[in-house]
Amino acid sequence: MKEKITEASISLFEQKGFSTTTIQDIADSIGATKGTFYYYFKSKEQLLKEIHLEYIIDLLKRQEAIVNDSTSNKEKLHAVIEMLISDIRKNGPRGRVFFREIRHLAEENIRIIKKERDRYRLNIESIIRSGIAAGEFKPNLRSDMVAFAVLGMANYSYNWFQPDGEVEPSELAAIYTSLVLGGIVKENGTPENH
Repeated sequence: MKEKITEASISLFEQKGFSTTTIQDIADSIGATKGTFYYYFKSKEQLLKEIHLEYIIDLLKRQEAIVNDSTSNKEKLHAVIEMLISDIRKNGPRGRVFFREIRHLAEENIRIIKKERDRYRLNIESIIRSGIAAGEFKPNLRSDMVAFAVLGMANYSYNWFQPDGEVEPSELAAIYTSLVLGGIVKENGTPENH
């Protein structure tokens, strides 16, 4: 029942927004009572916090498996981008709630979520730094800015990308990877400074 409440809430939060969705709306959507909701969650905000934590922790587990594998840093960066884009098919509504509704959490809960989000970003930075150290990427890159660029590009896709549309998730991931790597791959004979 808890998962049913969570999934119904994600759908309602995506459609109506967190602030306009009531606990009664959630209960009505699954044919339950408000008491059933309160059996599993103390408040609507606790539910939103759990949605956020489950989402980012799942992404982190999958990302850390990529970071820790033995492939090149270029392949790792591509795999992280592809994971984010492919995830839209499975978790699009959850992702949109994650990015859009965090502002409705209390400051303490926002700090908890942001700590996990920062881990995700720092893992991308570590791929970039490792790629620089290995000579795969240009030596003068700011790994923090590249990580923000990758996340900005991939995360904004949740707002517009239709995974069942004309472009497959793997194709979009390849386009994004090509854009990123085309700007950061070290090419022989290219001056280091411009």
